[in-house]
Amino acid sequence: MTPAGDSRTCPRANQGPLVLPSVSRMRRGEEFAGAVRKGSRAGRPTLVAHFGMRADSDEPPLVGFVVSRAVGGAVTRNRIKRQLRHLMRDRLDRLPRGSLLVVRANPPAASARSERLAAELDVALDRLLRRREPSTAHRDGR
Repeated sequence: MTPAGDSRTCPRANQGPLVLPSVSRMRRGEEFAGAVRKGSRAGRPTLVAHFGMRADSDEPPLVGFVVSRAVGGAVTRNRIKRQLRHLMRDRLDRLPRGSLLVVRANPPAASARSERLAAELDVALDRLLRRREPSTAHRDGR
């Protein structure tokens, strides 16, 4: 039985998982490199997002996080990673199947409020996903 007030208890049971699903976590260096080197990039003051696609586009999207020592000490880096994982959990459904997303935190992320990280993550994701969509002007012949 879990103690009262435990974050794993049921109040959010119908709102989805509390963490980024394991199947969507990027773990292999080749996946990070594929997104960073071959993908597109959208930068914001607190973070930079790198977006790429895998050859097998039927797989679930993968998300990875890079938080360097320039951001702060171990406690700060881990806090930022937890915040970013939490934010991406709610945005995972925006990513197409087969996608690779790497979110790299910049030093200003250490002092940024969660709301600012969320807003800048949304802007970066919007830019990257908009670039991926084919332009309607090319389809219409204009």
